[in-house]
Amino acid sequence: MRNLQVTIDSNSGFCFGVVYAIQMAEDLLEEQGYLYCLGDIVHNDVEVERLQKRGLRIIDHAQLRELRDEAVLIRAHGEPPATYHVALQNNLTLIDASCPVVLKLQNRIKTSYDKDERIFIYGKHGHAEVMGLLGQTSNKAVVFENLDELMQHELPPKITLYSQTTKSTNSFYNIKDTLEQKGYEVDANDTICRQVSNRDKDLRKFAAQFDKIIFVSGTKSSNGKVLYQVCKDTNPATYFVSKVEEIQPEWFADGDKVGICGATSTPMWLMEKVRDTLLKEAV
Repeated sequence: MRNLQVTIDSNSGFCFGVVYAIQMAEDLLEEQGYLYCLGDIVHNDVEVERLQKRGLRIIDHAQLRELRDEAVLIRAHGEPPATYHVALQNNLTLIDASCPVVLKLQNRIKTSYDKDERIFIYGKHGHAEVMGLLGQTSNKAVVFENLDELMQHELPPKITLYSQTTKSTNSFYNIKDTLEQKGYEVDANDTICRQVSNRDKDLRKFAAQFDKIIFVSGTKSSNGKVLYQVCKDTNPATYFVSKVEEIQPEWFADGDKVGICGATSTPMWLMEKVRDTLLKEAV
């Protein structure tokens, strides 16, 4: 790999919700030396490992129920009401780093549920954010991942439609339009985070400028999978890596212009490490 020209996408990296949660965790780790966190603070193994070395202790819901008299960080994805009930019972102090966009969505869904509306949520089954949204409806809302899955349900004449904050805006409105064409009345609540949803347009422009694209993301990141495919569709010479050790020299030719980008859960320091590795190999 010689004479590579390497550029990092300035629009990639953590969204503000993740920045807020990680800053809060780092401040508390600095102050008290350790901190419990309910679930991975971000869907990026390398960033989680970095924070674990500083004293972050990742726990699941079963472990939360056994924990007493401790402080626990709620990550940006948010949590269902049941988590807050457990905290009260176990004398746990919750440090709530839920993303403001997610909290607003939770409140809107709860309001719809209290009005006995039939709620359908466009999102990924089992995703942490979606579990928090479902909890606002006592798990009575219907979650679906695509239109085909939605149409398998017996739908009411009037549908209250919501979306996980990180889903595609175009897909959400396509679902709304299709339902209306089929004669359903749709109360569509666009709660998609534009900082996330607009990235696909930015990434297409970015990916088109380079010979090769290195897309950096954790393997657990739903957002990462979607944005990687956006890059791949735009530039077939796009390669997915979760850490620098996965970079293959044979991907590159002499003089290649290489773009580096990532998911909303990808830390900038990791993309910089990928850049530095490529430049070092290019000597």
